[in-house]
Amino acid sequence: MRQHIESNLQQACVTWFRLQYRQYATLLYAVPNGGSRNKLEAVHMKREGIVSGVSDLNLDVARQGYHGLRIEMKTKVGRQSENQKDWQEAIERQGYLYVVCRSFEQFMTTINNYLG
Repeated sequence: MRQHIESNLQQACVTWFRLQYRQYATLLYAVPNGGSRNKLEAVHMKREGIVSGVSDLNLDVARQGYHGLRIEMKTKVGRQSENQKDWQEAIERQGYLYVVCRSFEQFMTTINNYLG
């Protein structure tokens, strides 16, 4: 159930972004790390380079001294996994801004502040 709430939130955020910031529409993208897969498919994806903990959304636009923005979508009570926390630390060390967004309003504020 929580996964559907996060998915619906993420879909609304991406739709808003692509309408609001058309010039960057294709620079905001999702990384399909989640979801259920059979064992063979999971093995193939790991061999292809999938990494546990990677953020839900990536915005590859450099601003404010950052190389880009990484966004993890969570429900109001959702928590980051240890892999997500580890990945956050690693990507921040590389000069990316990482934000956990728990609402549509928080996403809009984050994007507007980052790109504004």
